[in-house]
Amino acid sequence: MAEFDVDAMIERFRTRAEAVKDRPLPPVAGEERRKFISQAENDFTDYSLIGGAAWSVEEGQLVLRIPLSG
Repeated sequence: MAEFDVDAMIERFRTRAEAVKDRPLPPVAGEERRKFISQAENDFTDYSLIGGAAWSVEEGQLVLRIPLSG
């Protein structure tokens, strides 16, 4: 198995969060537009949480510590 780089993974999540934030809206309207925006908001939240995590290895487990207060 290749070496796992946790810092690189977290950086990829930061990059994804920025990409979602900057993602242009497709030419959709109505309910489809609302669904797209809602999904983008969820994606941004998920990626931002992981992107802001601190990590450690404890008892052989990767532990991500995600700050929940801003």
